Amino acid sequence: MTGPAVTTDGTAVRIRGLRRVFGDRAVLDGLELTIRRGEFVALLGASGSGKTTLLRILGALDRADGGEVLVPRARTVVFQEPRLVPSKKVLANVAVALPRGRATRQRARTALTEVGLDRHADAWPATLSGGEAQRVALARALVRAPELLLLDEPFAALDALTRLKMQDLVGDLCRVHRPAVLLVTHDVDEAVRLADRVCVLRDGQLVTDEPVTVDRPRDPGDPAFASLRRRLLTDLGVHPATPLSPSSPHPPLTPLTPLTPLTTGAH
Repeated sequence: MTGPAVTTDGTAVRIRGLRRVFGDRAVLDGLELTIRRGEFVALLGASGSGKTTLLRILGALDRADGGEVLVPRARTVVFQEPRLVPSKKVLANVAVALPRGRATRQRARTALTEVGLDRHADAWPATLSGGEAQRVALARALVRAPELLLLDEPFAALDALTRLKMQDLVGDLCRVHRPAVLLVTHDVDEAVRLADRVCVLRDGQLVTDEPVTVDRPRDPGDPAFASLRRRLLTDLGVHPATPLSPSSPHPPLTPLTPLTPLTTGAH
């Protein structure tokens, strides 16, 4: 069952025994997850583990085959691609599908100001950079005042510097607007940098659900950050060869074991 959540205990999302089956494979198999109002949860997992399937079910873009899914009525999705309407200017893209009128235009302009694009209201999408287009997509999501914000790898197509700036922007805006957030990502550092909790999805279930207690602003060089990164990488099946240090922000590669030379001889 999927439906709007009506709770009095501060819960925004409640998932119990969720199943989603494709053919003979259960991508989600008895999954349990709760997200509180205002909480930011990051979801990690290998490709094909069911992360985006879960997000799509929460966003009413896919169905569940079993279990209970309770979600708020007001929810929006930001995808990896901005998905702007090329024939509409930036302000109209932010307000797309909303009731027309002065109040809506003002809300859209306020949302653009929050993402730093108030001067681009009359620009065409084709003139925007990748980061600017994704900020428009974020403004379009936030102008709807969602109780649940679903982020499907929204920074994956951006360059490294723009990605960091977008992470900071999303973190700041979510602390102001306080929606429940589910971020699907492959980036462990991104998950630790942004989330209140980090979950790892494997074999259809959550094998990790851990609060992030690293002090903000979160520095990858912080030993607590590095320690949590190591644990999450291990849960993802990635085993660093040596412990990470503050000066080594990424897991070192494990050297290959030398091959034993073949002995040749007469047969």
